[in-house]
Amino acid sequence: MGLVSEDHILACIARHFPGTHPAVLLGRGDDCAVLRAGADLCVSSDLFLEDVHFRRSYFRPEEVGYKALAVNISDVAACGGRPLGFTLSLGLPRDVDMPWLEGFFRGMAALADRHRMALVGGDLSGSPCIHVSITVWGEVRADSLLTRGNGLPGDSLFVVGSLGLARVGLEELEARGDAARALWPDACRAHLLPLPQVDAGMTLARAGFNARPPALMDVSDGLARDLPRLLGITPGGAQVSGRHLGAELLLPQGMLPPEVVRHAREKGRNAVTEALLGGEDYALLGSCAPDMLPALKAALPQLMPIGTVTSSGRILCNGQPLEGARGFDHFGGA
Repeated sequence: MGLVSEDHILACIARHFPGTHPAVLLGRGDDCAVLRAGADLCVSSDLFLEDVHFRRSYFRPEEVGYKALAVNISDVAACGGRPLGFTLSLGLPRDVDMPWLEGFFRGMAALADRHRMALVGGDLSGSPCIHVSITVWGEVRADSLLTRGNGLPGDSLFVVGSLGLARVGLEELEARGDAARALWPDACRAHLLPLPQVDAGMTLARAGFNARPPALMDVSDGLARDLPRLLGITPGGAQVSGRHLGAELLLPQGMLPPEVVRHAREKGRNAVTEALLGGEDYALLGSCAPDMLPALKAALPQLMPIGTVTSSGRILCNGQPLEGARGFDHFGGA
């Protein structure tokens, strides 16, 4: 069944998303939503575009809806925030039908329900391809807000989540299509259904309440590209903070997900390099004072120490310079 009208789509949205929420004074259906802001808000936006971020040939509609929201929630997690709601602007081509749209909203609503998030409004339009634009907001305390660029020499570097799996999933899904799911289950799941680290982000924010808070960001373009951002290093090598920071990473192959190691072996590549390049990991990357690390590890057993912040101005991994590994860039490639 095709898309009959805009009202038809709005009725589909209403079936999947409640119209009321404790954080919303006025929800969907008027010219603007009105939010109840009882605390400071963190806000982020992301595009999720067909044939750029996903392909219908191997993404199921539920996975498109889920991931479009998940990548936005990950930004809130990286601030130590609790996600509250979002707006959705959706461009749809003529070949999208109601069963596809029902699946799309079903996957998105399942994730929204898990985090008790409200869909408060947005826009609909015809489009040559599927175009998803989401703006998400969350609640955060200003005195425990986690940001980039807060590290000092001697701080411990850590990751919460896996590195490199999503890149393996992308490569195999591009090469094999749906058949890749059986051969690379963990990697395909990491690419199609990334897990926003909300609870971990909130735990890290609470841990830094009475001391210098950890620095934190989510890893979306690969560790090699995102680590300089965490340290406050601009693309030209300058330090945003005025401090001349670098890092020494220790990433033995045994710390990496088994499917990353197996994929690298089969392709004749270096598994550590594959993990550094990554892309769409949606793990949390952070730094903290070294005496804070044991408490964070106790609170988050999945937290993985990966090295130390230095004052060298260089980034090394397992003793080797990282300059050749660039991660993902929409405008420059990987």
